[in-house]
Amino acid sequence: MSENLLQHIVSPTDLRKLEISQLPQVAKELRDFIIDIISKKEGHLGASLGVVELTIALHYVFNTPEDLLVWDVGHQAYGHKILTERKEKFHTNRQLGGISGFPKRSESAYDTFGVGHSSTSISAALGMAIASQLKGENKHHIAVIGDASIASGMAFEGLNHAGVTDTNLLVILNDNAIGIDPSVGALKNYLTSVKEGKNPKQNNMIKSLNFDYSGPIDGHDLPKLISELERLKKVKGPKFLHVITTKGKGLQLAEEDQVKYHAPGKFDAKTGEIHPKSEENLPMKFQDVFGLTLVELAEKNPKIIGITPAMPSGSSLKFMMEKFPERAFDVGIAEQHAVTLAAGMATQGMVVFCNIYSTFLQRAYDQVIHDVALQNLPVIFCLDRAGLVGEDGATHHGVFDLAYLRCIPNIIIFAPNDEIDLRNILYTASLGLKHPIAIRYPRGRGKIPNLKSQIPNLKFLNIEIGKAHLLKKGTKVAVLSTGFIGNNVSLALDKMKNADAIAHYDFGFVKPLDTDLLDEICKTFSKIITIEDGAIKGGFGSAVIEFASENNFKNTIQTLGIPDAFVEHGTVDELQKICKIDVESLVEIFEKQL
Repeated sequence: MSENLLQHIVSPTDLRKLEISQLPQVAKELRDFIIDIISKKEGHLGASLGVVELTIALHYVFNTPEDLLVWDVGHQAYGHKILTERKEKFHTNRQLGGISGFPKRSESAYDTFGVGHSSTSISAALGMAIASQLKGENKHHIAVIGDASIASGMAFEGLNHAGVTDTNLLVILNDNAIGIDPSVGALKNYLTSVKEGKNPKQNNMIKSLNFDYSGPIDGHDLPKLISELERLKKVKGPKFLHVITTKGKGLQLAEEDQVKYHAPGKFDAKTGEIHPKSEENLPMKFQDVFGLTLVELAEKNPKIIGITPAMPSGSSLKFMMEKFPERAFDVGIAEQHAVTLAAGMATQGMVVFCNIYSTFLQRAYDQVIHDVALQNLPVIFCLDRAGLVGEDGATHHGVFDLAYLRCIPNIIIFAPNDEIDLRNILYTASLGLKHPIAIRYPRGRGKIPNLKSQIPNLKFLNIEIGKAHLLKKGTKVAVLSTGFIGNNVSLALDKMKNADAIAHYDFGFVKPLDTDLLDEICKTFSKIITIEDGAIKGGFGSAVIEFASENNFKNTIQTLGIPDAFVEHGTVDELQKICKIDVESLVEIFEKQL
């Protein structure tokens, strides 16, 4: 049996001491290492398995970290991390206090740019290349971008600029025909035809942007990859290499079901079989409540449309895409387009549900303001993954939406306390509103067991816009919560002996606020506590403080939520504890107020 090579590789310097003939063995060992750890610890599997050879080739040919390598999104960077001095720490991936699941500048000199959202790599690498030119430095700058990410507008903006420079930039297209879900759109069809050799003349699409185009080549053929990268090192100006890979390469089940194995949870390292999780009696996932409710509503209303930017599985819009394919659209990684497309449809009287993860709506902020709110178009934004999302960390937490939406005129903001609230606000919005609305709900499961079996007997209720309500009476302190985090308040109060002193109010609407009830609360209680799973600065608590100030109330108001810092990765429970919005922390805070 041959000696294990990976155990002797700490950094790319060690990798470069090997013969090219030894690298396929390193590739096999690297895949086995990733599979072994991720099978136990969970994480993004398929993308990293797909670029093992490309990762090895890049660090073998280029003098990283002096040569600057940028990974787009970063789902695929596990091999990169293992080869760049983090092999011994890799088992801590995505855990509290451990290494990040994405490239992160503060973690390593080899992580030249922090990523997590897509389509940033070309602009970032071009910025680095121009800076190197200005400083008179002779470096290589490489952006590795997937076929789903390159279809995004920002990637085209980067290509457009790069093509009129003479910078030392290499863009590598990692083409595996899938992002998290299968890639979509005309560009995907173009790339497929190039791969199949059906229209080689159309290679000019990249060439016409003044890039030196080469490929497509097999991204799993190490000698060929290394040879081509060595050639490209000598080519001046912007270059483009088209590489074909298979997501999940090396684990048969991951190759066969690339959507499921993007982030499969725990699985058997030898067979790839995913460990089954019992879902019996568990509450539904909020995303499924959204997806199935939308189908229910769309069955009755032919004007209902669903839109998602590349998240049909993650948002559960897939249910509507299966039932009403002509009225449900996956527009690819194109949040700006998704929002303005929804706005255009709304001008024609369509009832448009635009489902975007909270963290990704940040990418379309101008469109929300200029194309929707300014024109007062009743687009229904469904913001999945609002609040703390857990192990994906700072790039993915949906904690800024309350603050960045609350300042926009015309927009309604609602956070359901539970799954029934979510169903009812979706129903209410489908009846027609006079303003746009943002409905924010968390990642993961709700709180109602066996809801799916109850749905056929549930009647929809029309929710009164801007109305808050009392959940529990109290005498001394008023706790005002918004959204699902309010359930932590209820659980905390259940644990307290002196809970009678605390009143609990559910403010589902952060905008418009229920000012009548708020006025009554401010007159009744000298102490008020607000709680949200969003940024404290500018969020729901800030809205309450503004109201009190404007109306000359002198209440003591304590705001709880996400502090003024980027929250790193860990489980949701761990992160709630750090932010002091977990059940135990709330018990302590409430008792102090009494």
